[in-house]
Amino acid sequence: MTTLYGISNCDTVRKARKWLEARGVAFEFHDFRKQGLGADKVAHWCDAVGLDKVLNKRGTTWRQLPDEVKATTDAAALQALMVEQPTLIKRPVLVLDDGRVEVGFKDTDYAALFD
Repeated sequence: MTTLYGISNCDTVRKARKWLEARGVAFEFHDFRKQGLGADKVAHWCDAVGLDKVLNKRGTTWRQLPDEVKATTDAAALQALMVEQPTLIKRPVLVLDDGRVEVGFKDTDYAALFD
């Protein structure tokens, strides 16, 4: 089943959920702040679309990190940090039945995936 990962109070996640619901797309919602997230999922997303697309460097959580953490280029360390602090993940993350991964939400991108 298609799964939408995110945080329930995120505006972009809400838009994505409404878009999917309005088009009758069956999906499961996983709130990774409340339900947690495994390292294997984060690794899969990073492998599928790239670390830079998954890691949110524009958010408050990233800006509050110590400079030495922000300076790291170690992909494994950054992935572990995303598991530990899921708000570092760009939202939403959509994982389709076939394993494809889409990060973020744009009407046109979702339409291309489902139409």
